[in-house]
Amino acid sequence: MEQQHLKRTLTPLLLWGLGVGYVISGMYFGWNLGLEKGGTGGLAIATAVIVVLYTAFTFGYTELACAIPKAGGGFDYARRALGNDWGFIAGMTQAIEFILAPPAIAFAIGAYFNLFAPELPILTIAIIAYLVFTALNIYGVRAAALFELIITFLAVMELLLFAGITLPEFKWTHIQHNAFPNGMEGVFASIPFAIWFFLGIEGVANVAEETVNPQKTIIKGFGSAILTLVALCILTFTASVGVAGWEAIVYTADGTTSDSPLPLALARVVGDNHGLYHILIAIGLFGLVASFHGLTLAAGRASFELGRLRFAPPFLGTIHPRFKTPATALLFNMLIGILALLTGKTAEIITISVFGAITLYILSMITLLVLRKKEPELPRPFRVPLYPFTPIVALIIGIVALLAMLYENHLLGGIYLGMLAVAFILYKIFFSNRSNTSA
Repeated sequence: MEQQHLKRTLTPLLLWGLGVGYVISGMYFGWNLGLEKGGTGGLAIATAVIVVLYTAFTFGYTELACAIPKAGGGFDYARRALGNDWGFIAGMTQAIEFILAPPAIAFAIGAYFNLFAPELPILTIAIIAYLVFTALNIYGVRAAALFELIITFLAVMELLLFAGITLPEFKWTHIQHNAFPNGMEGVFASIPFAIWFFLGIEGVANVAEETVNPQKTIIKGFGSAILTLVALCILTFTASVGVAGWEAIVYTADGTTSDSPLPLALARVVGDNHGLYHILIAIGLFGLVASFHGLTLAAGRASFELGRLRFAPPFLGTIHPRFKTPATALLFNMLIGILALLTGKTAEIITISVFGAITLYILSMITLLVLRKKEPELPRPFRVPLYPFTPIVALIIGIVALLAMLYENHLLGGIYLGMLAVAFILYKIFFSNRSNTSA
């Protein structure tokens, strides 16, 4: 059967929009729960280490994406370097990350809409979001990327405006107050929430096959995206905590825990009845939509590649005859996402998604090191600086982060490993003899 191919339409600016958009919801919700675990100091240390991880990882992943511009991302890279079995595991960790992160974001979108229209159930809004943005992705990748660029730009502007309003109220005493409520153990407990700041940036590689002149475009898009995200992370963290201390952006007035730090910080400055407060909250929805939509796009490519190369049911690897997009894979992922939504376990789903991400980072850095020795003549338009130091740093931090997460989340870690084991067994029984081994 003739292998199906995706259409090249993406430019560096569109890749920047996708890269930042995949991640930017992490600036708006969820990360502040790490403050409850580690305080300002604990989460700050964890975030600093994770920034090093993502910076080093992005350099390494850019080399792989430019050398092997395929829709499967880490799956294609690991398969080439480590063989089909490890390639399948990398593909599954990537699928777990990309398919399970959107349900949590969809629930947050529903919660945001519910603030303005309480008569609309949160779950209903979340499911509608799945239907709308899956349809947009099926329609065409360029249209989807243009939409992503627009809403990402609005979300970035909103974060800058938020910082402009809150930073004049910044005080170092707020940063220093109760900085380590749980000691150094809090640093390790904060790791998943630090990762949530950047989760999904690697999705840029999954649209490499749809990128114009990928060897040059990916370098520009990937590099500018990670620089933007690191700057936004530092700015958002500092501006939020500096207003009134970390407790003020974790606990609401009635003592309950909130995963919406920006509204809590903003209310301390302008009050919750101010027009500017309501405008910024409304615009904040764009940050959630950007990540939900972008990760939906990346997940479709990850599932598509597994099906196209017969590592999963082949129907996932088909392309819509008119729109030239992986419509079947997108619809399949939507079904899984809606089922995950119905469990109501959004926090647990996020954690399992992070497990998938960290495992993918580890396997990708191993892949980079192996490919350098196995295929030294492979054309590499971009080479990771300070090799092999850079990928080794990312590898070590990734392993430490994974072990820390397993220690802090025994049950969810067991569920995650069980998912991988079941998927691998099914792969060996039904697909390993049929998989396409071509590069």
